[in-house]
Amino acid sequence: MSGATVMMVYATARERVQAEEIGIALVKERLAACANVLDHVRSFYWWQGEMQQDTEALLILKTTAEHVERLIARLKALHTYDVPCIEAIPVAAGYAPYLDWVRSETAASHT
Repeated sequence: MSGATVMMVYATARERVQAEEIGIALVKERLAACANVLDHVRSFYWWQGEMQQDTEALLILKTTAEHVERLIARLKALHTYDVPCIEAIPVAAGYAPYLDWVRSETAASHT
């Protein structure tokens, strides 16, 4: 199976529980085929003129280009941050059967 561009969506969350809740919701809604959560990620950034240091959870979602806009909107709606880190990155290459699986699990026939 080939077709839609597979995308990885990178996001951070305040904590593991929030990242898991968001990931589960997006997979159940078929906006993502898979969600990975990595806990205890150290983040350093500027916010409202002050340097911040936090421990966050990292959320990596696998989807297709056709779902990215809706996935981002839904992720933002589920998130507690005013300006969450949400970045969509096209997958240039990968293991073809896995990429086909991502396409299949987010296909319109499941929604």
